[in-house]
Amino acid sequence: MATLLQKSKVMKVAGLSLVVLLAACSKDQHYKRQVSGDESYLETPPLKALNVPAGMILPPQNSEYTILSAPEKGAVGKSLDIRPPVQAMQLLAGSHMGNNVRAGKLLIENTPEHSNLWSQVVSLLAKKNYQISEKDDTKQTLVTDWISWPRADENIPYRGRYRIEVSPQGSQIALSVTNETLEHDGQVVSDPAIIQDYDLIMLNELSDGLNQQQELASLNSTKNTGALIVNSGSDNTALPQIIVRAPYTVVWNRLPHTLESIGMRVTDRSRATGMIEVTYKELSSSGWKELGVEAPSISEGNYKLQVGDLDNRSSLQFIKEKGQPLTQAENDQMMAVFKAAFSRTTDK
Repeated sequence: MATLLQKSKVMKVAGLSLVVLLAACSKDQHYKRQVSGDESYLETPPLKALNVPAGMILPPQNSEYTILSAPEKGAVGKSLDIRPPVQAMQLLAGSHMGNNVRAGKLLIENTPEHSNLWSQVVSLLAKKNYQISEKDDTKQTLVTDWISWPRADENIPYRGRYRIEVSPQGSQIALSVTNETLEHDGQVVSDPAIIQDYDLIMLNELSDGLNQQQELASLNSTKNTGALIVNSGSDNTALPQIIVRAPYTVVWNRLPHTLESIGMRVTDRSRATGMIEVTYKELSSSGWKELGVEAPSISEGNYKLQVGDLDNRSSLQFIKEKGQPLTQAENDQMMAVFKAAFSRTTDK
């Protein structure tokens, strides 16, 4: 009996220690950004010059394998932040990063869908409850109030104020985000790398929100557009593909519901690359009968659908899990399926 009580006490103490350890881990997020493992390399002694005894003749030398001494700069060991730098998300159609080390800058094609970019930015900030402290509609520039950035890998969130500007640059429009002030735990941050990361976080917030706004607007504009003409075709390498006689925007916005109607569940998609990932599960016999076509012979599973922009037309090319396109026969079957689906599907 005494033995059982002793074991029970040991188990309780071990359980309590585990709870304390987990609680400590949940509060301290340093492990998510610090290198782990042996740090004895930091104690490596510096290289010494070769001491050549008098009278010894060394073989011929060149500098090819010379190890140069470099001054120690930057953080090492636990103080080194191992998280990758933030990357800009180029979600808006025709967008790419501009060259500006002092700001996050996105260059966007000056097209009709981007003609109201400034008002869209202002509307987006209001929707996200980001307060504006200064705004000049004439110059299309504003300064935000403090915006907090909670992150799972930071115990104390950073917060910043940003200058946002929309300016035409020839055939493009520049959307710029410049840091006004960045603070962490009440201290002003001056590290350029950290400032750039949080500039890009703000820029990505705008890019993602604007992309969602424009996709919704495009979706609404393409409602009830009626049947789309679908034909079989091939790319410049003679691989089979499906040609839809409608602009990219129309086809892109109608595809999610269309794919769903033929048994393809969308798992991921990127408008910037035109890539859609789907998981296909065959419809029932009554489902194919209702659609008015025979079931295609393609296997159930995962596929990638590459959507191409051909001005007033769009191309669709399915790629199997092993990177193979559909055969001509399979492509023709899918062409018939899409012809039936596009003739009866309108986006909701």
